[in-house]
Amino acid sequence: MALDKKDLKKMFPNLYQELNSSENKVSIDAVRKDPQQAEAEVCGCDECEDIGVEEQASSSLEMPDKLRHFNPQAVDFIRRCDTEVQAEEIISYLEKRGEITKEYAKELRCQLKRDGVRSFGSKKEEYHYFKEGGLC
Repeated sequence: MALDKKDLKKMFPNLYQELNSSENKVSIDAVRKDPQQAEAEVCGCDECEDIGVEEQASSSLEMPDKLRHFNPQAVDFIRRCDTEVQAEEIISYLEKRGEITKEYAKELRCQLKRDGVRSFGSKKEEYHYFKEGGLC
């Protein structure tokens, strides 16, 4: 959606005034691609400078990030269900979208009917992935 100056002035009068005034303008002389280096420059504190960019980068790589490339599968969604009806809806939805094959959907349904919804694992409660990732 493109706005011309007239529309911009009508919809956002204060913003339009700011953009056209010469006050509060900051020139950008350079761009830093490394956020840690930029933070150290802006912060100016001794801690950031003492650690060094290489040490910060290597220490952040050592921490395990279990969920970085995690892609939930059918069983992960089923483990969030309370009832077999909900699990059946999940299986049907994933099958319809082509995310699981008909054969795999049939296997899931057989296990669901034979052993119940908890046979796929304990229920994943709310904020499960936040807890797994150590965020809460």
